[in-house]
Amino acid sequence: MNKHELKIWPQYFKAVWDGTKTFEIRRNDRNFQIGDMLVLREFDPDANEYTGSAICKKVSYILDDSEFVKEGYVVMGLTEWTSINLPEEGDK
Repeated sequence: MNKHELKIWPQYFKAVWDGTKTFEIRRNDRNFQIGDMLVLREFDPDANEYTGSAICKKVSYILDDSEFVKEGYVVMGLTEWTSINLPEEGDK
C-alpha cells in the first residue's frame, strides 16, 4: 500500500466529499494500485494555493484498459478508509 498526496480542484473535491464522485481519473505516473491511499488535498487554481481541506480515500478498483481509458491514464474506484484499514504511521 502506498500513500499518494494529490491536488484536487474545489468542484471535484466537493463531489468526492459529499459522495457523488466515487472515482478519480489520473495520469498513471505513480503506478497506482488497488489498496493505495489517496490523500486528496483541495487546491484552488485561481488563488494558486491549497485550501487546507483534504480527504483520504482507498483505491478499490483500477481501470487501465486502453480501449476505454486514454493511454497512460487510469480510472480509480474510491472507497472510504475505516479505522480498520488506516495505514500505520511508518507506512508510505
